[in-house]
Amino acid sequence: MGCAGSAQTYSEMGKSEKSLKAALLIQRWYRRYQARLETRRRCTWSIFQSIEYAGEQDQLKLYNFFNDMMSTVGNSNDYTKYMVSEPVNTNGETTKDGTGSQPVDCVAQDNQIFGHMSVEEEYRGPHVTFPLTIDTVQGMINGFKAGHLLHRKYVLQILSECMKVLKTMPNISQASTTFAKQITVCGDLHGSIDDLFVIFYKNGLPSPENPYVFNGDYVDRGQHSVEIALILFAFVIVYPEVVYLNRGNHEDYIMNLRYGFLKEVQMKYGMSDLMPLIVHMFQEVFAWLPLATVIDGKIVVVHGGISDQTDLTRLNNLPRHKYTSILKPPLKEDADESMDVSDQVDVVEWRQILDALWSDPRTQDGCQPNAFRGGGSYFGPDVTRKVLAKHGLDLLIRSHECKPNGFEFTHDDKVLTVFSASNYYEVGSNRGAYVRIGVDHKPHCVQFVSSEHHQKLSIGQSGINLEKEPLWAKHRVSLVEGSALRDLKDKVISHKTQLRESFLEYDTEKSGHITAVQWASTMEKVLGLAIPWHTLRPRLVRCNEDGSLVEYDTCLTGDLVYGGEEGGRPANDGPGITETLYRNRNALETIFRMMDKDHSGSISLDEFEDACGILSKHIGSTISKQTVRDMATSMDINKDGQIDFNEFLEAFRLVDPQSQAMTDMTTTVDNGSVT
Repeated sequence: MGCAGSAQTYSEMGKSEKSLKAALLIQRWYRRYQARLETRRRCTWSIFQSIEYAGEQDQLKLYNFFNDMMSTVGNSNDYTKYMVSEPVNTNGETTKDGTGSQPVDCVAQDNQIFGHMSVEEEYRGPHVTFPLTIDTVQGMINGFKAGHLLHRKYVLQILSECMKVLKTMPNISQASTTFAKQITVCGDLHGSIDDLFVIFYKNGLPSPENPYVFNGDYVDRGQHSVEIALILFAFVIVYPEVVYLNRGNHEDYIMNLRYGFLKEVQMKYGMSDLMPLIVHMFQEVFAWLPLATVIDGKIVVVHGGISDQTDLTRLNNLPRHKYTSILKPPLKEDADESMDVSDQVDVVEWRQILDALWSDPRTQDGCQPNAFRGGGSYFGPDVTRKVLAKHGLDLLIRSHECKPNGFEFTHDDKVLTVFSASNYYEVGSNRGAYVRIGVDHKPHCVQFVSSEHHQKLSIGQSGINLEKEPLWAKHRVSLVEGSALRDLKDKVISHKTQLRESFLEYDTEKSGHITAVQWASTMEKVLGLAIPWHTLRPRLVRCNEDGSLVEYDTCLTGDLVYGGEEGGRPANDGPGITETLYRNRNALETIFRMMDKDHSGSISLDEFEDACGILSKHIGSTISKQTVRDMATSMDINKDGQIDFNEFLEAFRLVDPQSQAMTDMTTTVDNGSVT
């Protein structure tokens, strides 16, 4: 009977049977549709994340280059003045202590110094009085919402007062839910102040009844890192017992050189003589931030994670303030330049803080170096169980990784990743989240998005009709996918010459075609991006009908544009130098900011001479002062006595591609070693 029933024609079916069959067909279509969208979303996510982590690897390589260079010179003070601003007083003058080995503690200067600073009558931003109150902090928030900058005097006062509070705190803060019956944990904000405002709107401002843990990475990438840092520092001053700040891997001056915080400070306070002091004070405050927070002795909150070597007791006792940059550990007192690098630093101590701020969880057991980022460790479920059991803990809350939904449980729900910057890669790319924890220690994750445009594209955020959900989902995925593909295309074009040469190794007859497998392996090898190239192939290159062959030149079309933020231009000179310049633009910008010791946004003649002096010692070749001056004059295109970033890039563009200097520089940056 079942067989006869299944053989009946559609016209013979009853109304209910037709409805059921239609529902099954729609359900099947919808599942396939959702599966295709999910595949596209995962490919897009892979592109964004791979490019982001490749940038972090480049930053570590660039650091290694300068570290090797300064080690060759053998003068740690020269290295310091390039990697961190020297201490300055309120008159903008450089100061040093008796030994010249450590910066003067600017915070030790009494607040009477700030009393001599005036606030101009035309200043329209928020006013700050001390001691700070919650009303004053609310006024700061309202001022930032209105687009005002905080006066430099108030910035320095807040940094100074925050430093005093942080110095009294241990490396690992102890938080409790006993009084408030709950606590909120926030992840990365990365300069996205709208996300912070959404959190405060939905969850309330910090207070004794509403404690918070902010888990690092407040700065870099976004446009309002300064404002976020000042708001959080102000809350620490007002409520030091219930507002806990953990350090992230971006509260680090070497990271700030590349990822935007230093540039933001220059843009907002660059006209002030006190700007170098502001930069230095931020660096010092970052170095004093605690490294972790333990809630009720059961939950540990740390920015990156752990490793099989993690010992919270040792982490709580190391001198955190000496690590102005986690990437440049302090030398031992008896360190000698003749020693091996591993003997010059306390590697065991350094490993504790490096793993805490840079590590990521993985699904496989074990622990190994985090080669994807270039720093920290990958730790597996067995490592999590071991470390938590050792310290009597039940849960590890960490951040450090953007997640599509703003949070993610792993390691049998023993690890919770929370990320609070929504739309991190692109509008619609991800939600933000924060975690509320009650006295039962069960985490409750709250999702949100800060962009009004994104809210219109998200289910449940602005009353979207659920019947049209597939259309909205497709539109959202398409927007994010398009942005990811543009970023990937830029990466491809900047390696065009290398890719073509590698393609020709397979295409010996120069037919213009290679197999899809050869194309995918070449793309991954040259670009260093482990993404699903076979899935992305139809979007990047022209294929034959069955997809077995690709016309590889079709993925190499496009122009490069170089130049600073004030305007770029199409590159039309030789492919070698153009692509090298474009590919290393971020590295060159970091070098530029290292040379710019006073953080003025341009390199003076003296700064250029100092840089050339160190470089000449490094390469073992003497460069006369007159030669250096002639070089500086030729780079100073507008003849204003300063070399801005566009002029700096132009100088590299004009170098002969066969020039050994350019070859050495770009090879060093690419390989992360001195050749």
